[in-house]
Amino acid sequence: MSNLSFRSSRPDAWILPRPHRDPGMRLMTYGPLVPMDADQPGFWQRLFGAR
Repeated sequence: MSNLSFRSSRPDAWILPRPHRDPGMRLMTYGPLVPMDADQPGFWQRLFGAR
């Protein structure tokens, strides 16, 4: 076995909380909010052509 080990002074990403994003940055990153009951068909409906 190896005696090498990895040490870092920075904690793991899953421990740190996500930084705050203002609404303008969220809009630029992900686009406008879309309601879940939108009239557009879902992925499987588009895939199989069901209406």
